[in-house]
Amino acid sequence: MITRFQYGHPIRTDSIIKHIPIEEGYPKHLVYEDGEKITFTYEMKPQDMVYGLGENMRGINKRGFTYISRCVDNAIHTEDCHSLYAAHNFIIIYGIETFGVFIDTAGIVSYDIGETDIDQIIITCDDKDLNIYMIEGKSLKDVAKQFRQLIGRSYIPPKWAFGYQQSRWKYKTENDFREIVRQYKEHAIPLDAVYLDIDYMDNYQSFTIHKDNLPHFEELIQEMKNQGIHMVPIIDAGIKVQDGYHVYENGVKENRFCKDKDGHFFRCGVWPGYCHFVDVLNTQHRNWFGDQYKFLLDKGIDGIWNDMNEPSIFYTDERLKEAYELVDKLKNSELNLNTYFQMCDEFSKLSNNPKDYKLFYHDIDGQKVRHDKVHNLYGYFLTRAAGEAFERFRPHKRLLLLSRGSMIGMHRYSGIWTGDNLAWWSHLKLCIQQMPNLNLCGFLYAGGDLGGFGNNTNEELMTRWVQFAIFTPLMRNHSQSERAQELYTFKNTNTFKNMIEIRYAFIPYLYSEFVKAAIHNDCYFRALSFDYENDPQARLIEDQLMVGESIMIAPIYEQNGRGRYVYLPENMKLIKMRSFNDYDEIILPKGHHYIQVNLNEMIFFIKENHIVPLAKPALTTKDMDFNHLEIIGYVKENTQYILYDDDGYTTNIDNKEYSYTIYVNQYSCYCQNKHITYKKK
Repeated sequence: MITRFQYGHPIRTDSIIKHIPIEEGYPKHLVYEDGEKITFTYEMKPQDMVYGLGENMRGINKRGFTYISRCVDNAIHTEDCHSLYAAHNFIIIYGIETFGVFIDTAGIVSYDIGETDIDQIIITCDDKDLNIYMIEGKSLKDVAKQFRQLIGRSYIPPKWAFGYQQSRWKYKTENDFREIVRQYKEHAIPLDAVYLDIDYMDNYQSFTIHKDNLPHFEELIQEMKNQGIHMVPIIDAGIKVQDGYHVYENGVKENRFCKDKDGHFFRCGVWPGYCHFVDVLNTQHRNWFGDQYKFLLDKGIDGIWNDMNEPSIFYTDERLKEAYELVDKLKNSELNLNTYFQMCDEFSKLSNNPKDYKLFYHDIDGQKVRHDKVHNLYGYFLTRAAGEAFERFRPHKRLLLLSRGSMIGMHRYSGIWTGDNLAWWSHLKLCIQQMPNLNLCGFLYAGGDLGGFGNNTNEELMTRWVQFAIFTPLMRNHSQSERAQELYTFKNTNTFKNMIEIRYAFIPYLYSEFVKAAIHNDCYFRALSFDYENDPQARLIEDQLMVGESIMIAPIYEQNGRGRYVYLPENMKLIKMRSFNDYDEIILPKGHHYIQVNLNEMIFFIKENHIVPLAKPALTTKDMDFNHLEIIGYVKENTQYILYDDDGYTTNIDNKEYSYTIYVNQYSCYCQNKHITYKKK
């Protein structure tokens, strides 16, 4: 059951798709207080757990810290970080009472979940204009499903987007891209996509091509596509202030950009230097921005990643003026303890300063709204512009779309990656723990940059990250580090080849479970407590996840780890894989086990009377045969599995012709229109 309460006059966020009538009074479970800011409080019991908040720091259970929903470009993901790139304002409180809370607002929301008072949740809303939705259900899964029905179906990418993807902020020339693809093929490591970071642009200007580095761009795109490789260019939110730049000149002419209080176009510094932001919160301006993507689509591009769309601000003239004035004041003087750190602090506050987000305005249906009141909508609506444009220009084909800045609602248009992580073991663990909470908030197509975006990774960390990422829908290796981390650059290249082949073998299962989760408003990744609510030990597990209906994973995420303790909430079959054709399997009883896992091995567990369909790997998804499958499983009695498999591009997802029933017993298996064999040891 969902109830809605409204306060003030909320700005429409389009986060939900289902109309819920407004209730009189106040939320049943929360204490409401209308002071300078609206607050809601809840007294937790010692055993209560809190799930949700999507992309944020710390564990699956969010209890014990304060999280602030404010989309911010923050590359330092440490434990004292309160905000990342997203505003995912949904939590489930799980205990004697189990219910969900969704704060539907474009403003900033703070969740103090037992930090100030170990037993109290304090939700503070900066903006007093908001809707709050209370969701009561019979179970964790029921609450999650009701919420997902409220916010609408999750984005479904093309099938090739489940292949391995390579990116690096150093690829510039046509030969750079050819060399990457050549090396992957030479080492027989499967690959489906290569990304183009900002160096492919002319002077970092979105919707341009660097003519010297990429003189035959369209031919390159087609050349790669003929090999089954998709090129995925970046688009940044800031539009460079530059005469002769067509996007800038048209935007000025047609009045498309955000303005300051005096009616002048707001200007700030990002990658290209001075930039304007398109007012994507205005429908007409959003459509105009979406139209710009046609430039790339017409060149053969069928994947885009939107970046810097929180939006990120490196500096404004106002903040630079303050910093320079301080430098002039301190110039030629001896810096002491106070003045030295004062100057350091002044320059550190240049980037993404909250004051700067109060300097510009949006035109929302004729209403002038200051940006900080709707800040969290910007990245969502910029990516929505792309998603809506794709539907206009390619109405019968799914395209890949990723975004960094996000808010609930954007999940209908795009997937996300988890931003500028680092080559730290703690960030591998963080990525594992982010996945189920992202799924709760509707973001099914998600993943972190394999091996870490920043700092230099090493072979062990990359190996363990790849082994976990076999199961993440987005599997992208992206970095800016000095050390190259393409998989063929490491000593034990064959291990990476085997792991990526295993990923490709799993695509029938991963794709099927992903699409079914999207269609049925379920979660692809789940904490164990969602499947085993009555198991008090399962609810405490933070480093094992359910993946689809058949699999539980227990990744290795510690340096020098050659094994780990695992809790099985029921009898399961352990599969230990070294390659697609080299693996061990053993049935283990419910309970605690220590599993040895060598560096060249990945493990997972299959539930009783469940199966996993596999395909023979190939160098690209284009070359794979999805009609001849093998299955592995833990089958003790007659079992059925619904396999979803389409052409990989269709938008007619609900067509029942794409669902195939696989019938299995201990000795045989059968599926109409698919050739299925039992892969037994």
